[in-house]
Amino acid sequence: QVQLVESGGGLVQAGGSLRLSCAASGNIFSINAMGWYRQAPGKQRELVAGITIIGRTNYADSVKGRFTISRDNAKNTAYLQMNSLKPEDTAVYYCAAGTNWPYNEMNYWGKGTLVTVSS
Repeated sequence: QVQLVESGGGLVQAGGSLRLSCAASGNIFSINAMGWYRQAPGKQRELVAGITIIGRTNYADSVKGRFTISRDNAKNTAYLQMNSLKPEDTAVYYCAAGTNWPYNEMNYWGKGTLVTVSS
């Protein structure tokens, strides 16, 4: 099993920045990728960004050029730097980890952290 704990959410004005962190623990050697998903009220959960252990990244079109995902393998931590935030970025952001992503769905999920962007 892998445990994921997110931090860094909060309230920010449009145009501002936030950085989310996700610390992984447990059977981390099974993980090949970590990522961030989000779910806005009334919408389905969607991939925001993912990164594999060798640094391959994938971003949703809506966040390209504004968000950057990174990971520190030594600290078993993934980050999501969010710049130029928009009200439509408001959502609960979930950290996820997978053993065979992107070929399979993520296996492990955090509890989520709320990001609210005011206009």
